[in-house]
Amino acid sequence: MEQTYKKLLTYAYNITGCYEDAKDMVQDTMEKFITLDKSHIGNESSYLLKSVINTAINFRKRQQRQQPYGVWLPDPIATDNPECKLIREQTAGYTLLVLMEQLNPRERAVFILKEGFDYLHEEIAALLDISTEHSRQLLTRARKALKNRPFNTSVPAPQPVLDRYIHTLTEADIDGLQQLLLDDIQLMADGGRKVKVIKDIMIGRQATASLLQYVFALFLHTTRWAYTTVNHQPALCFYKQDRLYACQIMDLDAEGRICNIYSMIDPEKLRGLELPA
Repeated sequence: MEQTYKKLLTYAYNITGCYEDAKDMVQDTMEKFITLDKSHIGNESSYLLKSVINTAINFRKRQQRQQPYGVWLPDPIATDNPECKLIREQTAGYTLLVLMEQLNPRERAVFILKEGFDYLHEEIAALLDISTEHSRQLLTRARKALKNRPFNTSVPAPQPVLDRYIHTLTEADIDGLQQLLLDDIQLMADGGRKVKVIKDIMIGRQATASLLQYVFALFLHTTRWAYTTVNHQPALCFYKQDRLYACQIMDLDAEGRICNIYSMIDPEKLRGLELPA
């Protein structure tokens, strides 16, 4: 049952971007299934999968109707942690999770099933109660919106970049920091409803570098930091008195330049990293 749980949780997390909610919906589905009359169920695995996927889609529909408190980022997961409850190779990359926020729930589900789990359109159609042609159309729209970004990618040798990044911050070297960033870099920060952060996306090398230096000098200069991998992408975790305080997830291009930074400060979402202090 543990493998079934991990499989269902991976589907639910990829579709919702919410780790704790995904755990709840999988647990609820499995508990209901145990007490169910199974005489009419031909394939129990398919039944569970269909139930979880459609529950996740309905969750996304409700979530999209809610008013955001500012920038909303998906729950980060430490994919290299042995304690991770997800199937690592089938967990979406963090930047892709962010980009998938522009998809509607069905487009997102079809993209994940096809690109992440290699489902046939006939199988997707059966799971979502749609036609195979509609499944193909949804996938085409999703791929176009996501600009054909891979499902998950591992950046080779990111530590030298992160070393230079930390060095420029600790030395207050704004010029050096700007050299690590793309011209059109974007910085997004999610503090949830408890921590005040910038509400808008910061765009541009100079503005982003200035904000990063300001935040580091004001909040992070006394922290202990450590490298990690979050959803297959390099990240820096910052600790205050052995408590995880913030995490910056990096999106690097092929030349090792930083093109996106996702700053997670929301205490509730940081729990999903499951990192030892």
